[in-house]
Amino acid sequence: MPSRSPSRSSSHPGPRPSSHPSSRSSWRPGRAAALVVAAVCATLPALPASAAAPAASSSPTARAPRIHDIQGTTRLSPLAGERVTDVPGVVTGVRDFGQARGFWLQDPHPDRNAATSEGLFVFTGKESPGVAVGDGLRVSGRVTEFYPGGKEAGGQSVTELTGASWKTDGTRRGGGLPAAFRLTPRSVPEAYAPDAGGGSIENRALRPGRYALDRYESLEGMRVSVHDAGVTGPTSRYHDLWVTTDPGQNPTPRGGTLYGGYEDQNGARMKVSSLLPLDEHPFPQADVGDELDGTTAGPLDYEQFGGYTLRATTLGTHRDNHLERERTRKQRRDELAVATYNVENLSPRSDPAKFARLAEGLVSNLSSPDIVTVEEVQDDTGPDDDGTVGARKTLTMLTDAVEKAGGPSYAWRQIDPVDQADGGQPGGNIRVAFLYNPERVSFTDRPGGDSTTPVKVVEKGGKPALSASPGRIASQDPAWKASRKPLAGEFRFRGRTVFVVANHFSSKGGGDLDGDQPMEGRFQPPARHSEPQRVEQAKLLNAFVRDIRAVDSRAVVVAGGDFNDFPFSPTLKTLRSGHALTSPMNQLPGDERYGYVFNGNSQTLDHLLTSPGAGRPDYDIVHINAEFADQTSDHDPSVVRLPR
Repeated sequence: MPSRSPSRSSSHPGPRPSSHPSSRSSWRPGRAAALVVAAVCATLPALPASAAAPAASSSPTARAPRIHDIQGTTRLSPLAGERVTDVPGVVTGVRDFGQARGFWLQDPHPDRNAATSEGLFVFTGKESPGVAVGDGLRVSGRVTEFYPGGKEAGGQSVTELTGASWKTDGTRRGGGLPAAFRLTPRSVPEAYAPDAGGGSIENRALRPGRYALDRYESLEGMRVSVHDAGVTGPTSRYHDLWVTTDPGQNPTPRGGTLYGGYEDQNGARMKVSSLLPLDEHPFPQADVGDELDGTTAGPLDYEQFGGYTLRATTLGTHRDNHLERERTRKQRRDELAVATYNVENLSPRSDPAKFARLAEGLVSNLSSPDIVTVEEVQDDTGPDDDGTVGARKTLTMLTDAVEKAGGPSYAWRQIDPVDQADGGQPGGNIRVAFLYNPERVSFTDRPGGDSTTPVKVVEKGGKPALSASPGRIASQDPAWKASRKPLAGEFRFRGRTVFVVANHFSSKGGGDLDGDQPMEGRFQPPARHSEPQRVEQAKLLNAFVRDIRAVDSRAVVVAGGDFNDFPFSPTLKTLRSGHALTSPMNQLPGDERYGYVFNGNSQTLDHLLTSPGAGRPDYDIVHINAEFADQTSDHDPSVVRLPR
């Protein structure tokens, strides 16, 4: 059987790592729930034919339906597995690159049932189909249901014809195309998907006037269009972006769409990629808040990384609205500034320009915080899986770059992990670390901290202290399997002890464990398989903070990092339980609480939590990465300023 890759732009013929959202382990082989599964076409081999070739002769078991008969009124074809002959239609798009070539066929004479799609993809494998947009054809082949990323990934299927042959119906090339279905706030329902109690919605009758996912499925393979669409997810290196068909759906002040709850899926989001040759029609390099003016139109597809995707044969004109990178204010003399920054797989193998841009962000955009918790610091050989675990070179290169950019001479503290024990990109041994400005704060070093010895809270002179500083929290607990262990450190600022914990909780993508089901998948609501591990991690961190506060209820604790979960999640609720920690982010207006953009949704994964003893801190999320096509990391940094 021929192996099959998910649909992708011609510029990246190989398997796609993500982001992706994922973040989402830190190595993101798909972050959109990020399950890395090879997709295999469990059908007969595709046997492409030229447009002029005769169709295969009918057999006693072959049928001659129209496309809406093949698509049916659910997500699965009633003719799956059967061979069909002489299916009429017009070519509306051609994918003439990559490992999953083929074309979209649409019947220009639809039925009157809104639930039945009139479009279909004809898969030709590695072979170019040799047809053109506008060709009128009659196609024969076997009806199959293809699951991008593999059925185990939880996504929906694409109804296709494989092993296809075709003949022209006499319509000349370049003939008229069926009108595109326009996606608008009126045509795409607000409700996202039917609730199947976590089960599959595949066999449910489509209700395109009720649910957004049903609307899109009823248009699978058909020409659709968006008009004057705002960009909510920046252009990726795979030449795709996200737009919204409803600018009034949970907007952010900077032009994005806010993911503010599990019921706020924002079904107006639509991924856009291009079927046009990139050398003749360069894909726009767009940031959040930009627009695609005019009409963007093409067949509606479904893929592993993001779900329903408009494969553009017509691209709107890119309007650059000049989104600016933010700069936070400088902390006052009596304020302690603690920041968190996920530096996305940083190692000496990274481009030197990345070090320079990270440094510029720390110095200029973050105004040189006093303490920074950094996540995704790799070892000194990066992704080379050679047993190296030390990160002295990585951190020295970063701190040297900060000094060169005019910032402070940061010192740093960290603990090397056990090789291959903390997840992330294989061989990278990512870890969390502290940077701090010794001109403003001091670090209390206490020996004994290593990769496996858990740090404890002890009492010294009636005050809480760490048994080792730095030290890793509950490092042997199974909750940290294939995940980074939190790093606790004891600092002094203007005569007061401040406990800081750097964190990077387990990924939504799962890493070595099970990842979450995709939001746009066939299981509704999707299962959050990765969540229980983060909740257990949150319990351990919460207990550690309580141990500190049990000695001194007014102790100052800051827990920062990439918690890989949302403000409204059980993970964050567990962290805040018992009033051990609070979320000063809640001081921000609701539509400004985001620092990560995934699949066109602006959301929050990074947090700085403080104990009640920290008073009323000032919080800022500094937007310099996530909304931009040109980004140094996929995360925005955040900073909290604590008054003395």
